[in-house]
Amino acid sequence: MPEPKEPVFRSDVTAQLVKHSADDAHVLWSARVSTQGEQSLDQIGADPARSKGLINYLVRDRHGSPFEATSMTFFISAPIFVFREFMRHRAGWSYNESSGRYRELEPVFYIPSSQRKLVQVGKAGAYRFETGTQAQHSIMVREMRDAYERAYAAYQAMLDDGIAREVARSVLPVGLYSSAYATCNARSLMHFLGLRTTHPDAATPSFPQREIEMVAEQMEGEWARLMPLTHAAFNANGRVAP
Repeated sequence: MPEPKEPVFRSDVTAQLVKHSADDAHVLWSARVSTQGEQSLDQIGADPARSKGLINYLVRDRHGSPFEATSMTFFISAPIFVFREFMRHRAGWSYNESSGRYRELEPVFYIPSSQRKLVQVGKAGAYRFETGTQAQHSIMVREMRDAYERAYAAYQAMLDDGIAREVARSVLPVGLYSSAYATCNARSLMHFLGLRTTHPDAATPSFPQREIEMVAEQMEGEWARLMPLTHAAFNANGRVAP
């Protein structure tokens, strides 16, 4: 019988940009074909900074289709519960996630850091989160570790007895880490960021769960580097997707 695997506990998430076809110039070519037709080809190679006013106009007046002429693929590592929220975003997104049917899942689990606010105050739709006490954090860590270890031991015992992976995985919790490729365009990413981040420039406040916001912040950082003019226009116009 193989040695039982030691669980690993993490409090981070990662979003790595692995492939892209995305810059501000793509938006400009796509937009100018509406008025210039084949002459828009002459703009290929032009400095997009000279046309930042057009990008701002497109975002401000919500002419969104030119932003779909871009593509970004991220490799994301996060707890399963983050992916269940993530996959609520369907328009302009595609996903391929690691499969618990085809591979044995590793015992890597999420435990919030001591900075994660723990206590919900108020009712649904009108609540806030507060830090909580050190005692509450200690209880959370103890109970999570115990639940994770017992669940994975049950999973491993079933696998060792020949039970199929797709059946044995049923006992595993949503705090287990998974990984996926997520592909989007700039328009769909802006919609995602408008809902999954908090930001002082947002015209409409959003209240995302912190763990998916951690992913969103990393994705936004990569996107801002690729498309600085579009990112600036997004912020200047209330962080509303066009």
